[in-house]
Amino acid sequence: MRRGRRATAVIFLSTLAVMILIASNVFFVSIYKVHLRSNTDLSAYADSANTVREITKATRGNIYDRNGTIIAQDNKTYNIVCILASWRPSPSGKVTWVEDKQGTASALSRILKMDYDTCLNFLKQDVYQTELGLAGRNISKATMEEISALRLPGVEFTDSIQRVYPLGTFASNLIGFAQSDETGSTIGRMGAELYLENYLRGIDGSRTYQADKNGYILPGMKEEVVSAVNGSNVYLTLDQQIQESLEESFKLSDEIFGIYRAWGSVMEIRSGKILAWGQSPSFDPNTLEITDYNNYGAQLPYEPGSTLKTFTYAAAINEGVYDGEAKVNGGPYCFLADENNNPVRVDTRGYGCIYNAGRKDYGWADYDHGLIWSANTITAEVQNTLITPDIHLDYLKKFGFFQPVMTDGLPEETGYLNFIWPADKLSLCYGQGSTVTMLQMLQAYSAIFGDGNMVRPYFIESIRDAYDNHVIYQAETKITGTPITEESAKEIQRILYRVMNENDGTARHYRIDEASLMGKTGTAEVAINGNYNTGTTITSVMCAMPAEDPQVLVYYCFEAPYNPNGQYYTEPVRSLLRKTAMRLGFAKGQEQQENPEEIQPGDVIHTFEMPSVLNHSLEYAENKLMNTETNLYWLGNGNTVIDQYPASGSVISTGQKVFLLTDTNSFIMPDMKGWTRKDVTGLWAVTQFGFKLVGEGKVTSQSVPPGTLISRGTEIEVVFE
Repeated sequence: MRRGRRATAVIFLSTLAVMILIASNVFFVSIYKVHLRSNTDLSAYADSANTVREITKATRGNIYDRNGTIIAQDNKTYNIVCILASWRPSPSGKVTWVEDKQGTASALSRILKMDYDTCLNFLKQDVYQTELGLAGRNISKATMEEISALRLPGVEFTDSIQRVYPLGTFASNLIGFAQSDETGSTIGRMGAELYLENYLRGIDGSRTYQADKNGYILPGMKEEVVSAVNGSNVYLTLDQQIQESLEESFKLSDEIFGIYRAWGSVMEIRSGKILAWGQSPSFDPNTLEITDYNNYGAQLPYEPGSTLKTFTYAAAINEGVYDGEAKVNGGPYCFLADENNNPVRVDTRGYGCIYNAGRKDYGWADYDHGLIWSANTITAEVQNTLITPDIHLDYLKKFGFFQPVMTDGLPEETGYLNFIWPADKLSLCYGQGSTVTMLQMLQAYSAIFGDGNMVRPYFIESIRDAYDNHVIYQAETKITGTPITEESAKEIQRILYRVMNENDGTARHYRIDEASLMGKTGTAEVAINGNYNTGTTITSVMCAMPAEDPQVLVYYCFEAPYNPNGQYYTEPVRSLLRKTAMRLGFAKGQEQQENPEEIQPGDVIHTFEMPSVLNHSLEYAENKLMNTETNLYWLGNGNTVIDQYPASGSVISTGQKVFLLTDTNSFIMPDMKGWTRKDVTGLWAVTQFGFKLVGEGKVTSQSVPPGTLISRGTEIEVVFE
């Protein structure tokens, strides 16, 4: 019994001692800020200012074209951090803080091209460390190495991310741009980068812990880590080859006509997928030398000219009152007003007269030729004899004019309707006086070429999770109306075929050998401050191909000083039409092409679906790609495919380059001479090495010679001409 009591007493006293020890430790920690067991001064931890929170930046999602070519991506860069605290611990007595502020400011301002006084003011702050504002953020590896070579005490670097656009000016007013804000986060500022910000940006992670004044963490201190969630990837409907052909056409038009600006698009008729969308002038989002932030295709209302006549004819045909062979007076159209303020044709001058281009009098001609010749006065007869201005306007609204299209977040204008006086109503039938947008024209003509079904244009194909490629959003074709019947659409197509293919049709100079076309031209005077005597015109054309089964439409406009040969010197547009036809397989004996400019007579092109070879052996990958007729490039010395380009499911074709990555650290540099920009960006995309692309065209030189084994961190400059 005594032994039991003694044991109980021992246990009690031991427990009491432990409790007293814990209590005293708590007392000392709370009162004296001393950790008894380790004899560590915890006063630094008591102050919430010593709670450190480090941000882990999420990677912004990539933007791709329809075939997996990278349009926008994040690249690793560096931020400068300057340690200013003289009490910073240093090994072996070395200076580890910015002691010589003037000398450091002088060196940094020279390399960063930064104002010296601004740099010095950053270094004079009474803080532990500082950055140098925007000038010290997102610097290149080459700049980082130049500064590092100076061995400036206290000047250090942290990793950062910069948004880059490998294709340069590619659809830049549609894609927009993203850039770093004051916190170092990359934020969408314009275009799709802004509209899709919530998908692309991702969620930053963090690491939170407490540290003493020297930055050390005691063993066992709690540390909270939240992983970053990278942004989603966006796939567009744009086709790189067609987009670049469109932009090249703008350059050719400028050489011929000295254009003020141009805009155009290529769209699938039945789906509404935009394959190309561009304007000139545009900008390079890598340099941001922007002269106009407007997206012309959606934000530039303009008077379209005679391309609008198609809808006047379509209204009369759909109303069942059209006889294309009936004769009508093709001379000057003089008019008065009826009781509804509608124009009535008279023999005398009346309120005034409208004329055909060049004041040409066609005499008595049939209605079909009114559209074939693009006669203003015959179109006025269609509007005011076969139908009425109110019926005409009702159809224009059914075709979606003067109202928003609401395409994928595009900021847009709706145009201005001028429909009060008889002259206003007459002008509307031949595309003057009121304004529309290219986006509205694309939607409206989809009903003309699509057998009556009108679809909404769109350019965002899908949004996918960056980790497992899970589809978050998938676009679908949206039919926005059926303004005319299939029979009426076929009838207007019949006339538009004649506009293009008869020897006196206004669009005859746009014909190409590669595919049959139908279409309509337009030439509009540009009013400035209400005055049309400006000498400036908008020249345009709307085409569909192949004519026997329209699949794609091409719309092209440019504003320039008036040139009577605007619809004759058509090589810029014909080049775009030819390359589009070959790219999409409309040319006789050809299927979808990878590089239409390289097609040679007699070449047979085949297309295939790119298989998935990720995580498979080299032998497996070779067997899967053996019959695809592609050029296969192995990158690295590994035994397993860890990444591939193009992505699985993409369309690949004869002669296309396919890149398979087996090692993330090094690869042997191929000979890129003669490669296209798409070829190089494919290599860039799969390796994630640093590339600098200079110029346009095809590769003429590369900074790293072919056959060189290069390691990660090497910057490769590629020159195109």
